[in-house]
Amino acid sequence: MSLAVLEHVALGFGKKTIVEDLDLRIAAGDRIGLIGPNGSGKTSLLRLLAGEQAADYGSITITRGTRLGYLPQDIAIREDKPLLRFVMESVQGRQALDREISEREADLAEAEKDPGDGEVLMSLAEKLSDLHERVAHYDMHYTEHEAMRILNGLGFKTEERERLLSELSGGWKMRAVLASLLFQKPDLLLLDEPTNHLDMPSVTWLSDFLKAYDRAFILICHDRDFLNEQIARVVSFETEGVRSYAGNYERYLKLREEEEIILENKAKNIAREREQTERFINRFRAQANKARAVQSRVKALDRMEDVETYQKRKVMRIKFPPTERAVNEPVRLEGLGKRYGAVSDIPTKQPAALRVVLHDVNLKVQRGERIGIIGVNGAGKTTLLRMIAGEIEPSEGKIVLGNNIQMGYYAQHHAESLHREASIYQELSQIDPSVSVTRVRSIAGAFLFSDDDVEKKIAVLSGGERARVALARLLIKPGNFLLMDEPTNHLDLASAEALAESLMGYDGTLMFVSHNRAFVRRLATRIWNVENGTVETYPGTLDEYMDSCRKRQEQAQLTAADTRAQAKAAASAAAAKPATKPPPAKAEREAEQDRKRSQEAQRGSKNRAQKLERDITELEKRIGELETAQKGRSELLADPDVYADKTRSSQLIAEFKDAQAELDKAAARWEQAQGELEALR
Repeated sequence: MSLAVLEHVALGFGKKTIVEDLDLRIAAGDRIGLIGPNGSGKTSLLRLLAGEQAADYGSITITRGTRLGYLPQDIAIREDKPLLRFVMESVQGRQALDREISEREADLAEAEKDPGDGEVLMSLAEKLSDLHERVAHYDMHYTEHEAMRILNGLGFKTEERERLLSELSGGWKMRAVLASLLFQKPDLLLLDEPTNHLDMPSVTWLSDFLKAYDRAFILICHDRDFLNEQIARVVSFETEGVRSYAGNYERYLKLREEEEIILENKAKNIAREREQTERFINRFRAQANKARAVQSRVKALDRMEDVETYQKRKVMRIKFPPTERAVNEPVRLEGLGKRYGAVSDIPTKQPAALRVVLHDVNLKVQRGERIGIIGVNGAGKTTLLRMIAGEIEPSEGKIVLGNNIQMGYYAQHHAESLHREASIYQELSQIDPSVSVTRVRSIAGAFLFSDDDVEKKIAVLSGGERARVALARLLIKPGNFLLMDEPTNHLDLASAEALAESLMGYDGTLMFVSHNRAFVRRLATRIWNVENGTVETYPGTLDEYMDSCRKRQEQAQLTAADTRAQAKAAASAAAAKPATKPPPAKAEREAEQDRKRSQEAQRGSKNRAQKLERDITELEKRIGELETAQKGRSELLADPDVYADKTRSSQLIAEFKDAQAELDKAAARWEQAQGELEALR
């Protein structure tokens, strides 16, 4: 079934055509990745589907009853509610149902005062029964437990459930809106760069959530790995128009490569055939006995199709120049710390206003390393980078830079701090006035600002274009020690790939903060994980580090289970008071203890799982009994003879309300038990 159909849709802004004669169908369950360079029309297409943008011509048909959810890049929340309430109340219709139930209950109470009109009473009871069934459906599918699960997955702490939206920063407001959309479970979810303000743990959680999402979505994302994990179809803005390809992003690249080969070969064959035909015509044009053959060739030449060769999209072509060789240790952190807030006069007491971001960080960086800095939002990744760059001062410790270190620094706020009235050329040339005009224009061209584009003012550029200008400034004078904070955030997928490729060839030392897993996987030779005020360093790739974390977590869980099992075994042994035996050898004793602890932990998990399964079975049985009983009461209330008996009907209505309350509670307990069982498994 099609959820949305676009037919002959066209949209343009000024002289620029975004789409022309676009036909696109989105079916239930479609998992679409929308790709194309910045400014090609990806966001405009989502806005067209969401109804926030009108097409110039053509039709956009959304199937009746289809629920849409749209996450734009720029969030504007006008209401100020507690976080959990905002998510819970985002589901359309629940509040209206509660109001209608109150109204119908009041109508029913009023009608019971004059039971003469049985049909009115029966009609009101049927409506009330239907409303309660709809509320039960809402409560079963949209539980507080599920809302908190989504909020926790996106990085919110349980104690923040009552925090007002007005207290959140822009990035956290985006997470709140994303949580509300995921909670609603719309039939078609439109996601415009949902990972932009997420940290790596939240990106991983969102990836797992979307993998299990059984409804349709369209995703714009510059993280190649995230895109590959989610989509089964690519809709691409190409130079020849909007194209659709089955498969994920990797499959799309292969298909485009095959198209290039096929079109080039077809063009060569037709060119060869055209050349042979023209040669025949020219050779025998003057011979009367060949007139018919020549005329036939002329007609064939007119019918011969023109083949457009594959048109490659322009992408950034960046090449960092060789850098001046630095010392073996470009930077060293000694007892580094950063805190915000007043220092208490009482050494043993920390004031509430004091927030320690980093404390006693001791690290060394070796020449040529590419360090990927990861961690949850707010852990201090950007703070660490800004201290090394010299933008902010540490509260304690020191940063020791090696001799002959020439630092280059890119941060997200640099793109916003460009001079609005300056041209692109002026912004680039002022970095180093000694750089030639040709060099400046060459670097601008590498970042897709060619010819007259370099005279554009910063004020007219999009967010992605400003990010490219800020990156281009680095190439004017890159230095041999490069710091980058989320460099891919405002880049399209192809540009993010091109940047990673160029940094692979950078011969200096690189430190970067990024939540883009594909970017980190490709570049990082060492991982710094910022967490709880400290920095854990791991010499290896992101996948090796994540695997190490999983193993440590499993070991910690096993150790905790072993400790509990050991304590239980010791208590049992003390109660049993066994006869004294000579102690076994140490190795045998430890092996026996390990075996017992492992068995005890396994039995504990198995017993808990079995209990949950029994509880779920009993709850399902009870829910079935309650639903059957409710159905019977509804049928009785629909019987005019029964409803005419005021005593009997009042008793049935009271029983219906009590049973509905019990049914709601049973459904909530079933949801909680099911979630715990899934987590345990």
